[in-house]
Amino acid sequence: MVDFKEIMGMAEKYQPEISKFLRDIVAIQSFDGHEGDVILRIKEEMEHVGFDKVQIDPMGNILGYVGHGKHVIAMDAHIDTVTYGDIKNWKFDPFKGYEDDECIGGLGSSDQKGGMAAMVYAAKIIKDLGLEGDYTLVVVGSVQEEDCDGLCWQYIIEQDHLTPEFAVITEPCNGNIRQGQRGRMEIKVTTHGISCHGSAPERGVNAVYKMAPIIKAIERLNTEMTDDGVLGKGSVTISEISSTSPSRCAVADSCWISLDRRLNSAEPPELAMQQIKDLPEVKEAGADVELYTYEEASYTGLVYPTEKFYPAWVIDKEEPACKTAVDAYRGLFESEPVVAPWIFSTNGVAIMGRHKIPCIGFGPGHEEEAHFPNEKTWKKELVRACAMYAAIPSIYVEKYAK
Repeated sequence: MVDFKEIMGMAEKYQPEISKFLRDIVAIQSFDGHEGDVILRIKEEMEHVGFDKVQIDPMGNILGYVGHGKHVIAMDAHIDTVTYGDIKNWKFDPFKGYEDDECIGGLGSSDQKGGMAAMVYAAKIIKDLGLEGDYTLVVVGSVQEEDCDGLCWQYIIEQDHLTPEFAVITEPCNGNIRQGQRGRMEIKVTTHGISCHGSAPERGVNAVYKMAPIIKAIERLNTEMTDDGVLGKGSVTISEISSTSPSRCAVADSCWISLDRRLNSAEPPELAMQQIKDLPEVKEAGADVELYTYEEASYTGLVYPTEKFYPAWVIDKEEPACKTAVDAYRGLFESEPVVAPWIFSTNGVAIMGRHKIPCIGFGPGHEEEAHFPNEKTWKKELVRACAMYAAIPSIYVEKYAK
């Protein structure tokens, strides 16, 4: 039987070490394609606390193993971050951060290095308390998530051949348990024109003008999205607009917009693409509609191309992974959790969305801190997350594993 009080006590005991480790990895810049130094710092800490095996795969993801049992359970934190944006919006250095009695501030403290710190010390608790059972826990620090969520896990599943029975995603969740998310697509719409000298624009065809009615059509389409009753309404918005011309003194000969299309469980990618293609304004302009692809190298130099389609996913509350997380929450915190989907996208788009491996979410920090200036996380949430991660494997093996 899992001793919840003992696990919680150990998590509280290790709070200073969790906080120090988090501050260390926050201080190391790890934008996409530049995660190597923080991966090495995580490796150092994994070895320090006693992981049974630590390896870095060819993409640059770090995988730390605890135990040798037949039931494989994975826990994931992406350790790359977005950039800090306009530094004028920060009240403190994004990398030096700050620490007080309640919080730790810094870029990535909630999204998602806090989850990484809590996972590493959950493994130490498992070791300290002798909680190893008939399972192998794989703690993953994944790369390139911010630019291409799920790509790291496409590689881990397809090339590393790691196929867990379920995975815990440690993205921030406001203290709740997460059981799904909307999917998304990155779509490019391009109009074509004919350039001419800007002093006589009537001689050419301005691609920006051809785009103008499409922009209004996209705005209209967003109001027509339907609700699937699980993940909510789909959505579409324009995230970028660009054009080309021979010079600033010439008519634009091409224009393109990027669309952020969020998908619920009733919206396959074919439907989302066809909705754009079928807009009368798109047809009238003769616009091209295509899905973006991602072909950027990881910090190791590896390129693993993929389409920028990220499937929606949701698991039932009766799924063993979800019941395991709920049991851990109730045992540790003596209260009833809220179980609901995330608002944003996670690595679950590959783990569950593409490969149908159940995912459950629980992580320290608040969703609204992600990609926001003056990002912070809460020490008490780091402790709670650490305790959850230490308890989940044993509960699963004892009650739900087949």
